[in-house]
Amino acid sequence: MQITISFRGKSQKPPVTVDLPEDSTVDDLKKAIYKKVPKFYPDRQRLSFNEKTLQEGKPLKEYDITNGENVVLKDLGPQISWKTVFLIEYLGPLLIHPIFYYFKSQIYGENFEHSQMQKFAFYMIMTHFGKRELETLFVHRFSHGTMPFMNVFKNSFHYHALSGINLAYWVYGPWNASGTLNSAREEWYIWTCVAVFVYAQISNFSTHITLRNLRPPGTRVRKIPYGYGFELVSCPNYFFETVAWISICALTNSLAAWFFIVVGFFQMYLWAIKKHKAYRKEFKDYPKNRRAIIPFLV
Repeated sequence: MQITISFRGKSQKPPVTVDLPEDSTVDDLKKAIYKKVPKFYPDRQRLSFNEKTLQEGKPLKEYDITNGENVVLKDLGPQISWKTVFLIEYLGPLLIHPIFYYFKSQIYGENFEHSQMQKFAFYMIMTHFGKRELETLFVHRFSHGTMPFMNVFKNSFHYHALSGINLAYWVYGPWNASGTLNSAREEWYIWTCVAVFVYAQISNFSTHITLRNLRPPGTRVRKIPYGYGFELVSCPNYFFETVAWISICALTNSLAAWFFIVVGFFQMYLWAIKKHKAYRKEFKDYPKNRRAIIPFLV
């Protein structure tokens, strides 16, 4: 069958026609367009028919697309893989925190000994972002392959500026150095914060493994997640992420840390609500007792 492709937005290209077998999918159509117009690789295309967005993997006949129909292509612009974006986001704090921690005399203009609080905070933060990098490389399977390239700068700001420069500057400064009133922490208090942090990180990793195992490699299969954490909320990974950062906030008593988690939790809350609603809409047998992100509450 022949399908006409019209271009919408900034792309002022004349329509093109592609030939496809009757049983083709949306993916097949995107590949055919790419062969005709190499600029528009599949991840750069958003296709719609009768004002309805075409989903990857779906057969064209599901949208009643037949011979001679017109499909509209919107150019999403240059794309970058989600994996690359995540690696860039988490690399920022991994580079920024050691600079503030190890070059304190150059940054703060004086030499001082780090307190126990500062030492534990440094290793907790480095562990957190190191774990995130490893999960991005070896655990996560992304339902969406790419995102607009310019978004990498917006996404990275949250981590590079808020949990990177702003957090590192205020936590590792001389006002928190050994012997100062700000750094005074009971031994039991420090280890309680560390214990909560370790618990939350292990729990967060467990939920990521559960989500990974739901989706076979190279597919976009969606299933109802079950297991540790998922019995109470739809997004326990966000909940445990929040608990881990609250332990860092409690340890450092830093306004910069609290500001980062407030901003981060607000974003995770929005994502969790969206995912929770999507689960309930897609799966009629989705457990009714689950909340979105906070057990028993939200």
